[in-house]
Amino acid sequence: MDIDLVLAPVDGSDQSERAAEYAIAVAERYDADLHLLFVIDERLHQDIDSGDVSATAVAEQHRAFTESIRERFRDVHDGTFETSSATAFSETRLMQTPGSVVLDVAEDVDADFIVVPREEGGEEAVGRAAIYVIEYASQPVLTV
Repeated sequence: MDIDLVLAPVDGSDQSERAAEYAIAVAERYDADLHLLFVIDERLHQDIDSGDVSATAVAEQHRAFTESIRERFRDVHDGTFETSSATAFSETRLMQTPGSVVLDVAEDVDADFIVVPREEGGEEAVGRAAIYVIEYASQPVLTV
């Protein structure tokens, strides 16, 4: 298998951290780069918009999570580490769902492999995306 770029959609949960660890292992094994996609859940987005949650605090949590994964990646591999973020839902685009967001980013960054967390109960955006990604991805997918 020829893998140049691994995509790891995450949301900051323990399960997505575990998936990121698997993505690091795949990237190391295939001498590939890693793209960490932070998927922002609809509820979190609404809470930020309404002022119930501090955007700065959320950004700081995401930054800390990302740096933790970046350090682990650098400890085992010297490939390129990139990040992006996307909102899982859109009030104006009916077809924008967590799964479609992950697949759109996979196409945009030309990912060759996707590691997606499958969270118990599917409460978080990335956990809800797993089944959709498995069914519709053109790339190989690993769920953890």
